[in-house]
Amino acid sequence: MTELALETRKGLPDALRVLLEDYPREGWEAAPGFDGLIRFWLDRHLTFRRLMDEMRSSTEALIDHNQDPERYRVMVSRYGGMFVNGLHEHHTIEDTYYFPKLSQRDTRITRGFDILDSDHHAIDGHLNTFVEQANTVISKAEERSALQTAAGAFQAQLSTMERLLNRHLLDEEELIVPVILKYGTVGLG
Repeated sequence: MTELALETRKGLPDALRVLLEDYPREGWEAAPGFDGLIRFWLDRHLTFRRLMDEMRSSTEALIDHNQDPERYRVMVSRYGGMFVNGLHEHHTIEDTYYFPKLSQRDTRITRGFDILDSDHHAIDGHLNTFVEQANTVISKAEERSALQTAAGAFQAQLSTMERLLNRHLLDEEELIVPVILKYGTVGLG
């Protein structure tokens, strides 16, 4: 399964994208089953992407001396907390509730849910590093030189996290949305 590890994967194998062929991304919003659950799910993903984007752009601004250190510290604390807590909550709900139910709807793609679950564990490891580096940045806000160094390390972690999260979210969307469009939301709560 190493070729399907989040850190190296370029996308889900074609065998797991069978429903995506019938329900391509371009047609999702026009599909009759594109309801509140799908919109909510995609909106949560958009929130995670926006938080990452804000943290990345603010870190770049700080490194370029275009961001006030105190405002930066507050932003990292607030958005970093929202990101980590929101992602943990989102993944917990998926792993314990949605993935088991959705994986039963079409056995051809059950393995895809195992891959997504593995992604969650991989992301947890990266989140630990993210939290450590965010806390370092927060603690260095008073010393500009130390803050710059910490922000550089944090920027590298943000880049890694953003790449991995985007891969995971794209794969998750391309597996889950077609399942819901084909089989509906009955029994999903």
